[in-house]
Amino acid sequence: MTSIKHEWRKKEKHFYVPKSEPEIVIIPKFNFIIAEGEGSPYTDHFANCITALYAMSYAIKMTLKKNEVKPDGYVDYTVYPLEGIYDLNEEAKKNFTGKINKDDFVYQLMIRQPDFVDARYYFKILEATKKKKPEIPLEALRFEKITEGDCVQMLHIGSFDSEPQSFDEMEEFARLKNRGRTSKIHREIYLNDFRKVSPDKLKTVLRFSI
Repeated sequence: MTSIKHEWRKKEKHFYVPKSEPEIVIIPKFNFIIAEGEGSPYTDHFANCITALYAMSYAIKMTLKKNEVKPDGYVDYTVYPLEGIYDLNEEAKKNFTGKINKDDFVYQLMIRQPDFVDARYYFKILEATKKKKPEIPLEALRFEKITEGDCVQMLHIGSFDSEPQSFDEMEEFARLKNRGRTSKIHREIYLNDFRKVSPDKLKTVLRFSI
């Protein structure tokens, strides 16, 4: 008998594999493991956040797979992609010139967890993983439910530096739909590993609330 596996690229295309043109999507409440930071994405702290998030996400997946007793609703699954929410620090907002300096970023990096992974199970695996991998800063992580609601999103292909062009297109789309962007905070979902892929081949879901 073939085992069932939830693959987000196939089962949740409407959330993770949009077209290269803006669309409106409603994002429900999801579970996330989250790490926070400030400053440029090209820092050790940013890299350490990613390491910790993947370490916990794979620890949860593999422990669930090995355990004989499974939580209600369990199916094997592909680990969800890395996501980031980006804002600017207060000083940068106060003196904003229209050009973004990445050193001014305030960010939350996160990886979504299946609905059957609750906070109690997360903390149980966290304690076990801390003992196995004491070198990874897992204590900085937190478990949280997030609801985005109504959003505009699109697939951006290419360098992160060319994202403003896509955001302009998304904002114009929202305006034509008589919808307004709630803030300059935005979400990015990384469909390939930006540490290993050339900038022109990057695939990033861009999303903001309306």
